[in-house]
Amino acid sequence: MRFRLLFALLFLSVSTCLAQNWDAKLLASINPNQGESGTWRFVTNNAIPISVATPFAMFAVGSLSHDENLKKNALHTGFALLANGLITSGIKNTIQRQRPFLSNPGYIHLQGQTSGYSFPSGHTSTTFSLATSLSLSYPKWYVIAPSYAFAGATAYSRMYRGAHYPGDVLGGIIVGSGTAYLSWKLQKWFYRNNRVYAKSLEDK
Repeated sequence: MRFRLLFALLFLSVSTCLAQNWDAKLLASINPNQGESGTWRFVTNNAIPISVATPFAMFAVGSLSHDENLKKNALHTGFALLANGLITSGIKNTIQRQRPFLSNPGYIHLQGQTSGYSFPSGHTSTTFSLATSLSLSYPKWYVIAPSYAFAGATAYSRMYRGAHYPGDVLGGIIVGSGTAYLSWKLQKWFYRNNRVYAKSLEDK
């Protein structure tokens, strides 16, 4: 049921992308005509490095403190980010949606530099994959709130800077959260079956 919901939401976001005029008008209300915000530049530029560094930092701390659970969660987070990157790249190259500043020159203004296709937003999918992974591993408000605040700020920064349509960001949220959730379920299944297998060996 959850898988069907994820696919339905992804289909909805793709349909939203096809409604180009609506998407562009909403983006124009977010994207400024001139000037550049240092805050949103900082968020955009650091979103991917922070996301990629997080599972490595978790694993390093887990190794130093002999915390097997932290190391396990680090691997889950890293796997989710890797899967998200592959899926996001695959969708981008399949749909091949142009960036908003290319489709709407003079209407949407790019801040900074970017390349590649637009749907879904890679920055958004990456940070939401990280936020969902951490929230599933550590379901506490002090983990969930800052994780999703960081992801939400990244999503907004991509629209503010003219790099993505709102539909791209919606697609990134669905892909990132979905891959993290599926990775978490796969991890639980793997460890559960591993324990069953280990117990069967002990009983022999």
